[in-house]
Amino acid sequence: MIHFGTGGWRAVIGDEFTRKNIQLLAKAMSMKMKAENVAEEGIVIGYDRRFLSKEAVKWACEVFAAEEIKCLFVNHSEPTPLIMFYVEKHKMHYGMMVTASHNPAIYNGIKVFTYGGRDASEEQTREIEEYVRMAEAEGQIQYVDYEEVKTRGWVVEFNPLNEYLDNIIANINMQAIRDCGLHIVLDPMYGVGQDAIKTILSTARCEIDIIHGTHDTLFGRRMPAPSKDALTELRTYVTEMECDLGIATDGDADRLGVIDDKGHYLTANDILRLLYYYLLKYKGWRGPAVRNVATTHMLDRMAEAFGEVCYEVPVGFKYISAKMQETGAIIGGESSGGLTVRGHINGKDGVYAASLLVEMIAVTGKKLSELTEEIEERFGTTYMEERSYKFTPERKAELIKLLFEDKRLPELGILAEKVSYLDGCKVYLKNGGWIIARFSGTEPLLRIFCEMPKEEEAKRYCDEFADFLML
Repeated sequence: MIHFGTGGWRAVIGDEFTRKNIQLLAKAMSMKMKAENVAEEGIVIGYDRRFLSKEAVKWACEVFAAEEIKCLFVNHSEPTPLIMFYVEKHKMHYGMMVTASHNPAIYNGIKVFTYGGRDASEEQTREIEEYVRMAEAEGQIQYVDYEEVKTRGWVVEFNPLNEYLDNIIANINMQAIRDCGLHIVLDPMYGVGQDAIKTILSTARCEIDIIHGTHDTLFGRRMPAPSKDALTELRTYVTEMECDLGIATDGDADRLGVIDDKGHYLTANDILRLLYYYLLKYKGWRGPAVRNVATTHMLDRMAEAFGEVCYEVPVGFKYISAKMQETGAIIGGESSGGLTVRGHINGKDGVYAASLLVEMIAVTGKKLSELTEEIEERFGTTYMEERSYKFTPERKAELIKLLFEDKRLPELGILAEKVSYLDGCKVYLKNGGWIIARFSGTEPLLRIFCEMPKEEEAKRYCDEFADFLML
Protein backbone atom coordinates (compact mmCIF):
# COMPACT_ATOMS: atom_id res chain seq x y z
CA MET A 1 0.00 0.00 0.00
CA ILE A 2 2.95 2.36 0.60
CA HIS A 3 5.10 2.85 -2.48
CA PHE A 4 7.65 5.62 -3.01
CA GLY A 5 7.95 7.31 -6.39
CA THR A 6 10.26 10.07 -7.57
CA GLY A 7 8.72 12.56 -5.13
CA GLY A 8 8.08 10.43 -2.04
CA TRP A 9 4.94 8.50 -1.13
CA ARG A 10 1.75 10.07 -2.52
CA ALA A 11 -1.77 8.68 -2.33
CA VAL A 12 -5.42 9.69 -2.52
CA ILE A 13 -6.77 10.88 0.83
CA GLY A 14 -9.08 8.29 2.38
CA ASP A 15 -7.98 5.64 -0.08
CA GLU A 16 -4.35 4.83 0.74
CA PHE A 17 -3.47 8.05 2.58
CA THR A 18 -5.06 6.97 5.88
CA ARG A 19 -4.24 7.12 9.57
CA LYS A 20 -3.44 3.40 9.51
CA ASN A 21 -0.90 3.75 6.71
CA ILE A 22 0.69 6.84 8.23
CA GLN A 23 1.14 4.97 11.49
CA LEU A 24 2.51 2.01 9.54
CA LEU A 25 5.08 4.23 7.84
CA ALA A 26 6.06 5.80 11.19
CA LYS A 27 6.56 2.32 12.64
CA ALA A 28 8.67 1.32 9.64
CA MET A 29 10.82 4.44 9.99
CA SER A 30 11.23 3.70 13.71
CA MET A 31 12.45 0.19 12.94
CA LYS A 32 14.87 1.52 10.32
CA MET A 33 16.27 4.19 12.63
CA LYS A 34 16.80 1.70 15.43
CA ALA A 35 18.49 -0.78 13.11
CA GLU A 36 20.88 2.00 12.03
CA ASN A 37 21.49 3.16 15.64
CA VAL A 38 20.30 6.72 14.94
CA ALA A 39 17.01 6.62 16.88
CA GLU A 40 18.40 8.61 19.82
CA GLU A 41 18.83 11.78 17.73
CA GLY A 42 15.13 11.84 16.84
CA ILE A 43 13.42 13.04 13.67
CA VAL A 44 12.15 16.41 12.45
CA ILE A 45 8.70 16.53 10.83
CA GLY A 46 6.88 19.32 8.99
CA TYR A 47 3.67 19.75 7.01
CA ASP A 48 2.01 21.92 4.37
CA ARG A 49 -1.54 23.27 3.98
CA ARG A 50 -3.14 20.15 2.52
CA PHE A 51 -6.14 18.49 4.10
CA LEU A 52 -5.10 16.27 7.04
CA SER A 53 -1.42 17.31 6.86
CA LYS A 54 -1.17 18.56 10.44
CA GLU A 55 -3.22 15.64 11.76
CA ALA A 56 -0.94 13.23 9.87
CA VAL A 57 2.11 14.62 11.66
CA LYS A 58 0.43 14.06 15.00
CA TRP A 59 -0.50 10.48 14.08
CA ALA A 60 3.12 9.83 13.13
CA CYS A 61 4.41 11.46 16.33
CA GLU A 62 2.19 9.20 18.43
CA VAL A 63 3.90 6.13 16.96
CA PHE A 64 7.44 7.53 17.09
CA ALA A 65 6.91 8.45 20.75
CA ALA A 66 5.61 4.97 21.56
CA GLU A 67 8.88 3.71 20.05
CA GLU A 68 10.78 6.24 22.24
CA ILE A 69 11.94 8.33 19.31
CA LYS A 70 11.82 12.07 19.89
CA CYS A 71 9.92 14.16 17.32
CA LEU A 72 10.81 17.76 16.48
CA PHE A 73 7.46 18.97 15.17
CA VAL A 74 7.51 22.15 13.06
CA ASN A 75 4.16 23.34 14.36
CA HIS A 76 3.21 25.69 11.50
CA SER A 77 2.69 24.90 7.83
CA GLU A 78 6.01 25.72 6.15
CA PRO A 79 7.93 25.05 2.90
CA THR A 80 9.41 21.62 2.28
CA PRO A 81 12.93 23.13 1.80
CA LEU A 82 12.84 24.25 5.44
CA ILE A 83 12.82 20.62 6.58
CA MET A 84 15.65 19.73 4.19
CA PHE A 85 17.65 22.67 5.48
CA TYR A 86 17.13 21.68 9.10
CA VAL A 87 18.16 18.06 8.49
CA GLU A 88 21.35 19.21 6.76
CA LYS A 89 22.24 22.04 9.13
CA HIS A 90 21.76 19.98 12.29
CA LYS A 91 23.33 16.83 10.86
CA MET A 92 20.25 14.71 11.44
CA HIS A 93 19.83 11.36 9.73
CA TYR A 94 16.12 11.67 8.98
CA GLY A 95 13.36 14.18 8.42
CA MET A 96 9.82 13.90 7.06
CA MET A 97 7.46 16.31 5.33
CA VAL A 98 3.74 15.71 4.96
CA THR A 99 2.92 17.00 1.47
CA ALA A 100 1.90 15.90 -2.00
CA SER A 101 3.70 18.90 -3.51
CA HIS A 102 1.93 19.92 -6.76
CA ASN A 103 -0.49 16.96 -6.99
CA PRO A 104 -4.27 17.58 -7.08
CA ALA A 105 -6.00 18.39 -3.78
CA ILE A 106 -7.35 14.85 -3.33
CA TYR A 107 -3.76 13.68 -2.75
CA ASN A 108 -1.49 13.88 0.24
CA GLY A 109 1.78 12.15 0.95
CA ILE A 110 5.07 12.04 2.81
CA LYS A 111 8.59 12.86 1.69
CA VAL A 112 11.53 11.37 3.57
CA PHE A 113 14.87 13.17 3.79
CA THR A 114 18.16 11.60 4.77
CA TYR A 115 21.54 12.75 6.05
CA GLY A 116 22.70 15.92 4.31
CA GLY A 117 19.10 17.04 3.77
CA ARG A 118 18.71 14.93 0.64
CA ASP A 119 15.66 13.22 -0.82
CA ALA A 120 15.76 9.58 0.19
CA SER A 121 17.55 7.58 -2.50
CA GLU A 122 15.94 4.71 -4.38
CA GLU A 123 17.90 2.30 -2.22
CA GLN A 124 16.68 4.03 0.94
CA THR A 125 13.04 4.03 -0.16
CA ARG A 126 13.23 0.34 -1.06
CA GLU A 127 14.51 -0.32 2.46
CA ILE A 128 11.67 1.75 3.93
CA GLU A 129 9.14 -0.26 1.92
CA GLU A 130 10.69 -3.48 3.23
CA TYR A 131 10.39 -2.20 6.81
CA VAL A 132 6.74 -1.35 6.03
CA ARG A 133 6.15 -4.99 5.13
CA MET A 134 7.89 -6.10 8.32
CA ALA A 135 5.85 -3.70 10.44
CA GLU A 136 2.65 -4.88 8.82
CA ALA A 137 3.57 -8.49 9.52
CA GLU A 138 4.04 -7.69 13.21
CA GLY A 139 0.39 -6.71 13.45
CA GLN A 140 -0.80 -4.15 16.01
CA ILE A 141 1.11 -0.84 15.98
CA GLN A 142 1.56 0.84 19.35
CA TYR A 143 0.89 4.54 19.75
CA VAL A 144 0.32 7.00 22.60
CA ASP A 145 -2.11 9.94 22.61
CA TYR A 146 -0.51 13.09 21.18
CA GLU A 147 -1.16 15.36 24.16
CA GLU A 148 0.33 12.77 26.49
CA VAL A 149 3.56 12.33 24.49
CA LYS A 150 3.84 16.09 24.20
CA THR A 151 3.60 16.37 27.99
CA ARG A 152 6.24 13.66 28.40
CA GLY A 153 8.63 15.56 26.13
CA TRP A 154 8.73 13.00 23.34
CA VAL A 155 7.33 15.68 21.01
CA VAL A 156 8.82 19.18 20.91
CA GLU A 157 6.87 21.79 18.95
CA PHE A 158 9.06 24.52 17.42
CA ASN A 159 9.55 26.54 14.22
CA PRO A 160 13.04 27.05 12.73
CA LEU A 161 11.79 29.35 9.93
CA ASN A 162 14.00 32.28 10.96
CA GLU A 163 17.12 30.10 10.87
CA TYR A 164 16.26 29.01 7.34
CA LEU A 165 15.48 32.56 6.18
CA ASP A 166 18.66 33.96 7.72
CA ASN A 167 20.66 31.39 5.75
CA ILE A 168 19.08 32.51 2.47
CA ILE A 169 19.47 36.20 3.30
CA ALA A 170 23.17 35.63 4.03
CA ASN A 171 23.64 34.19 0.53
CA ILE A 172 21.69 36.83 -1.41
CA ASN A 173 22.89 40.33 -2.36
CA MET A 174 20.27 42.10 -0.27
CA GLN A 175 21.86 45.54 -0.68
CA ALA A 176 21.59 45.37 -4.47
CA ILE A 177 17.90 44.51 -4.13
CA ARG A 178 17.34 47.34 -1.62
CA ASP A 179 18.81 49.81 -4.08
CA CYS A 180 16.31 48.85 -6.81
CA GLY A 181 12.90 49.40 -5.20
CA LEU A 182 11.27 46.53 -7.08
CA HIS A 183 7.52 45.92 -7.21
CA ILE A 184 6.75 42.18 -7.06
CA VAL A 185 3.52 40.21 -6.88
CA LEU A 186 3.57 36.82 -5.22
CA ASP A 187 1.15 33.95 -5.89
CA PRO A 188 1.70 31.10 -3.39
CA MET A 189 -1.22 29.23 -5.01
CA TYR A 190 -2.88 28.86 -1.59
CA GLY A 191 0.23 26.98 -0.41
CA VAL A 192 3.02 27.65 2.06
CA GLY A 193 5.41 29.89 0.08
CA GLN A 194 3.95 33.23 1.11
CA ASP A 195 5.50 33.99 4.51
CA ALA A 196 9.05 32.97 3.64
CA ILE A 197 9.34 34.85 0.34
CA LYS A 198 7.50 37.90 1.60
CA THR A 199 9.77 38.14 4.64
CA ILE A 200 12.95 37.97 2.54
CA LEU A 201 11.84 40.45 -0.11
CA SER A 202 10.22 42.84 2.34
CA THR A 203 13.49 42.88 4.29
CA ALA A 204 15.12 43.94 1.02
CA ARG A 205 12.59 46.80 0.76
CA CYS A 206 10.64 45.38 -2.17
CA GLU A 207 7.00 46.32 -2.57
CA ILE A 208 5.12 43.02 -2.27
CA ASP A 209 1.53 42.26 -3.31
CA ILE A 210 -0.08 38.89 -2.64
CA ILE A 211 -2.78 36.98 -4.52
CA HIS A 212 -4.19 33.56 -3.56
CA GLY A 213 -2.57 33.75 -0.16
CA THR A 214 -5.40 32.37 1.96
CA HIS A 215 -5.52 28.82 3.32
CA ASP A 216 -7.59 26.72 0.93
CA THR A 217 -7.15 22.94 1.02
CA LEU A 218 -8.75 22.75 -2.45
CA PHE A 219 -6.16 25.19 -3.86
CA GLY A 220 -8.80 27.29 -5.57
CA ARG A 221 -10.02 24.11 -7.31
CA ARG A 222 -6.82 23.91 -9.35
CA MET A 223 -3.65 21.88 -9.09
CA PRO A 224 -1.12 23.87 -7.02
CA ALA A 225 1.41 23.69 -9.83
CA PRO A 226 2.79 26.94 -11.32
CA SER A 227 1.95 26.07 -14.93
CA LYS A 228 1.16 28.60 -17.65
CA ASP A 229 -2.59 27.99 -17.56
CA ALA A 230 -2.70 28.25 -13.76
CA LEU A 231 -1.02 31.68 -13.67
CA THR A 232 -3.42 33.73 -15.79
CA GLU A 233 -4.43 35.91 -12.84
CA LEU A 234 -0.80 36.46 -11.89
CA ARG A 235 -0.04 37.49 -15.48
CA THR A 236 -2.96 39.93 -15.49
CA TYR A 237 -1.85 41.45 -12.18
CA VAL A 238 1.75 41.94 -13.36
CA THR A 239 0.71 43.73 -16.54
CA GLU A 240 -2.08 45.85 -15.09
CA MET A 241 -0.08 46.96 -12.04
CA GLU A 242 3.17 47.28 -14.03
CA CYS A 243 5.10 45.03 -11.67
CA ASP A 244 8.73 44.09 -12.23
CA LEU A 245 7.86 40.40 -12.03
CA GLY A 246 5.40 37.87 -10.67
CA ILE A 247 6.49 34.86 -8.63
CA ALA A 248 4.43 31.71 -8.04
CA THR A 249 5.30 28.70 -5.90
CA ASP A 250 3.66 25.29 -5.82
CA GLY A 251 1.85 23.79 -2.84
CA ASP A 252 4.93 23.12 -0.72
CA ALA A 253 7.12 25.89 -2.22
CA ASP A 254 9.88 23.73 -3.62
CA ARG A 255 8.98 24.66 -7.23
CA LEU A 256 8.75 28.01 -8.98
CA GLY A 257 6.85 29.72 -11.78
CA VAL A 258 7.54 33.25 -13.07
CA ILE A 259 5.79 36.00 -15.05
CA ASP A 260 8.23 38.55 -16.48
CA ASP A 261 7.84 42.33 -16.72
CA LYS A 262 6.00 42.04 -20.04
CA GLY A 263 3.53 39.48 -18.76
CA HIS A 264 5.23 36.50 -20.41
CA TYR A 265 5.18 33.15 -18.62
CA LEU A 266 8.67 31.76 -18.04
CA THR A 267 8.87 27.99 -17.99
CA ALA A 268 11.06 26.10 -15.55
CA ASN A 269 13.49 25.64 -18.45
CA ASP A 270 13.58 29.41 -18.98
CA ILE A 271 14.30 30.01 -15.30
CA LEU A 272 17.10 27.43 -15.28
CA ARG A 273 18.86 28.94 -18.27
CA LEU A 274 18.48 32.48 -16.84
CA LEU A 275 20.02 31.53 -13.52
CA TYR A 276 22.82 29.41 -15.02
CA TYR A 277 23.71 32.28 -17.35
CA TYR A 278 23.60 34.74 -14.45
CA LEU A 279 25.88 32.60 -12.29
CA LEU A 280 28.38 32.12 -15.12
CA LYS A 281 28.47 35.58 -16.71
CA TYR A 282 27.51 38.04 -14.00
CA LYS A 283 28.64 36.33 -10.80
CA GLY A 284 31.71 34.76 -12.38
CA TRP A 285 31.08 31.28 -11.02
CA ARG A 286 32.51 28.27 -12.80
CA GLY A 287 31.14 24.75 -12.81
CA PRO A 288 28.91 22.25 -14.59
CA ALA A 289 25.12 22.05 -14.64
CA VAL A 290 22.93 19.01 -13.97
CA ARG A 291 19.53 18.37 -15.53
CA ASN A 292 17.19 15.41 -15.83
CA VAL A 293 16.30 13.61 -19.06
CA ALA A 294 13.20 15.75 -19.62
CA THR A 295 14.85 19.17 -19.20
CA THR A 296 16.13 21.62 -21.82
CA HIS A 297 19.41 20.93 -23.64
CA MET A 298 19.94 24.70 -23.76
CA LEU A 299 21.90 24.17 -20.52
CA ASP A 300 24.29 21.94 -22.47
CA ARG A 301 24.77 24.69 -25.06
CA MET A 302 25.50 27.28 -22.35
CA ALA A 303 27.86 25.00 -20.47
CA GLU A 304 29.88 24.31 -23.62
CA ALA A 305 30.14 28.04 -24.41
CA PHE A 306 31.70 28.68 -20.99
CA GLY A 307 33.98 25.64 -21.12
CA GLU A 308 31.79 23.57 -18.81
CA VAL A 309 29.74 20.36 -19.01
CA CYS A 310 26.06 19.59 -18.45
CA TYR A 311 25.25 16.18 -16.95
CA GLU A 312 22.05 14.23 -17.60
CA VAL A 313 20.38 12.12 -14.89
CA PRO A 314 17.04 10.29 -14.40
CA VAL A 315 13.97 12.16 -13.16
CA GLY A 316 13.97 12.63 -9.39
CA PHE A 317 15.78 15.39 -7.55
CA LYS A 318 17.78 12.86 -5.54
CA TYR A 319 19.69 12.11 -8.76
CA ILE A 320 20.32 15.79 -9.42
CA SER A 321 21.64 16.54 -5.94
CA ALA A 322 23.85 13.42 -5.98
CA LYS A 323 25.36 14.35 -9.35
CA MET A 324 25.90 17.93 -8.22
CA GLN A 325 27.87 16.72 -5.22
CA GLU A 326 29.87 14.32 -7.39
CA THR A 327 30.78 16.89 -10.06
CA GLY A 328 30.81 20.21 -8.15
CA ALA A 329 28.02 21.54 -10.39
CA ILE A 330 26.81 25.05 -9.64
CA ILE A 331 23.16 24.50 -10.60
CA GLY A 332 20.80 21.59 -11.03
CA GLY A 333 17.18 21.48 -12.04
CA GLU A 334 14.27 19.92 -13.83
CA SER A 335 11.60 21.05 -16.28
CA SER A 336 8.87 20.42 -13.71
CA GLY A 337 10.02 23.49 -11.79
CA GLY A 338 12.59 22.53 -9.17
CA LEU A 339 16.17 23.76 -8.93
CA THR A 340 18.99 24.31 -6.49
CA VAL A 341 22.31 26.13 -6.51
CA ARG A 342 25.68 25.12 -5.09
CA GLY A 343 26.13 26.23 -1.50
CA HIS A 344 22.44 25.96 -0.65
CA ILE A 345 20.46 22.85 0.33
CA ASN A 346 20.74 19.50 -1.47
CA GLY A 347 17.22 19.71 -2.84
CA LYS A 348 14.91 21.98 -4.78
CA ASP A 349 13.89 25.25 -3.17
CA GLY A 350 11.41 27.70 -4.69
CA VAL A 351 12.04 30.25 -1.93
CA TYR A 352 15.77 30.48 -2.61
CA ALA A 353 15.27 30.38 -6.40
CA ALA A 354 12.82 33.30 -6.17
CA SER A 355 15.28 35.30 -4.08
CA LEU A 356 18.11 34.63 -6.54
CA LEU A 357 15.95 35.72 -9.48
CA VAL A 358 15.24 39.04 -7.76
CA GLU A 359 18.96 39.42 -7.04
CA MET A 360 19.67 38.81 -10.72
CA ILE A 361 17.40 41.69 -11.77
CA ALA A 362 18.98 43.98 -9.19
CA VAL A 363 22.62 43.13 -9.91
CA THR A 364 22.37 43.21 -13.71
CA GLY A 365 20.11 46.26 -13.79
CA LYS A 366 18.14 44.49 -16.52
CA LYS A 367 14.54 43.35 -16.65
CA LEU A 368 13.79 39.66 -17.09
CA SER A 369 12.62 40.26 -20.65
CA GLU A 370 15.92 41.97 -21.48
CA LEU A 371 17.96 39.13 -20.00
CA THR A 372 15.91 36.63 -21.98
CA GLU A 373 16.64 38.54 -25.19
CA GLU A 374 20.34 38.64 -24.31
CA ILE A 375 20.44 34.86 -23.91
CA GLU A 376 18.49 34.19 -27.11
CA GLU A 377 20.77 36.47 -29.14
CA ARG A 378 23.78 34.44 -28.00
CA PHE A 379 22.42 30.90 -27.81
CA GLY A 380 19.35 30.86 -30.02
CA THR A 381 15.93 29.51 -29.10
CA THR A 382 14.25 26.16 -28.64
CA TYR A 383 10.68 25.14 -27.91
CA MET A 384 9.49 22.36 -25.63
CA GLU A 385 6.13 20.63 -25.95
CA GLU A 386 4.79 18.46 -23.12
CA ARG A 387 1.87 16.03 -23.19
CA SER A 388 0.33 13.85 -20.47
CA TYR A 389 -1.86 10.77 -20.99
CA LYS A 390 -3.83 8.60 -18.59
CA PHE A 391 -3.89 4.84 -19.02
CA THR A 392 -5.43 1.67 -17.64
CA PRO A 393 -3.26 -1.01 -15.99
CA GLU A 394 -3.72 -3.13 -19.12
CA ARG A 395 -2.56 -0.32 -21.39
CA LYS A 396 0.45 0.34 -19.17
CA ALA A 397 1.58 -3.25 -19.61
CA GLU A 398 1.17 -2.93 -23.38
CA LEU A 399 3.15 0.33 -23.44
CA ILE A 400 5.95 -1.14 -21.34
CA LYS A 401 6.25 -4.08 -23.72
CA LEU A 402 6.19 -1.86 -26.80
CA LEU A 403 8.74 0.70 -25.58
CA PHE A 404 11.05 -1.17 -23.22
CA GLU A 405 10.88 -4.83 -24.21
CA ASP A 406 10.32 -4.74 -27.97
CA LYS A 407 12.03 -1.31 -28.10
CA ARG A 408 9.95 -0.14 -31.03
CA LEU A 409 10.02 3.51 -32.13
CA PRO A 410 7.87 5.69 -34.38
CA GLU A 411 9.12 6.98 -37.72
CA LEU A 412 10.21 10.45 -36.68
CA GLY A 413 11.30 11.71 -40.08
CA ILE A 414 14.78 12.59 -38.81
CA LEU A 415 17.30 9.83 -38.23
CA ALA A 416 17.99 9.28 -34.55
CA GLU A 417 21.49 9.93 -33.33
CA LYS A 418 20.99 7.60 -30.36
CA VAL A 419 18.33 6.15 -28.07
CA SER A 420 18.58 6.05 -24.28
CA TYR A 421 16.60 4.03 -21.75
CA LEU A 422 18.15 5.72 -18.71
CA ASP A 423 14.67 6.82 -17.65
CA GLY A 424 11.92 6.17 -20.14
CA CYS A 425 12.62 6.04 -23.86
CA LYS A 426 14.53 9.09 -25.11
CA VAL A 427 15.42 9.63 -28.76
CA TYR A 428 18.23 12.10 -29.51
CA LEU A 429 17.88 13.54 -33.02
CA LYS A 430 20.63 14.69 -35.36
CA ASN A 431 19.22 18.22 -35.57
CA GLY A 432 19.91 18.66 -31.84
CA GLY A 433 16.31 18.02 -30.82
CA TRP A 434 15.01 15.16 -28.69
CA ILE A 435 11.82 13.42 -27.63
CA ILE A 436 11.09 11.23 -24.62
CA ALA A 437 8.21 9.08 -23.39
CA ARG A 438 8.26 8.07 -19.72
CA PHE A 439 5.90 7.11 -16.93
CA SER A 440 5.43 9.73 -14.22
CA GLY A 441 6.79 8.78 -10.82
CA THR A 442 4.20 10.89 -8.98
CA GLU A 443 0.96 10.43 -10.94
CA PRO A 444 -0.60 7.64 -13.07
CA LEU A 445 0.39 9.33 -16.34
CA LEU A 446 2.57 8.73 -19.38
CA ARG A 447 4.39 11.91 -20.32
CA ILE A 448 5.86 12.86 -23.68
CA PHE A 449 8.35 15.74 -23.90
CA CYS A 450 9.88 17.08 -27.08
CA GLU A 451 12.37 19.94 -27.56
CA MET A 452 12.97 21.27 -31.05
CA PRO A 453 14.26 24.46 -32.71
CA LYS A 454 10.70 25.31 -33.80
CA GLU A 455 7.35 25.06 -32.04
CA GLU A 456 5.56 23.33 -34.91
CA GLU A 457 8.25 20.64 -35.03
CA ALA A 458 7.94 19.88 -31.32
CA LYS A 459 4.16 19.60 -31.56
CA ARG A 460 4.31 17.44 -34.68
CA TYR A 461 6.77 14.94 -33.17
CA CYS A 462 4.70 14.72 -29.98
CA ASP A 463 1.67 13.95 -32.14
CA GLU A 464 3.58 11.28 -34.06
CA PHE A 465 4.86 9.61 -30.89
CA ALA A 466 1.39 9.69 -29.28
CA ASP A 467 -0.22 8.26 -32.43
CA PHE A 468 2.39 5.49 -32.56
CA LEU A 469 1.55 4.58 -28.94
CA MET A 470 -2.19 4.85 -29.72
CA LEU A 471 -2.74 7.36 -26.91
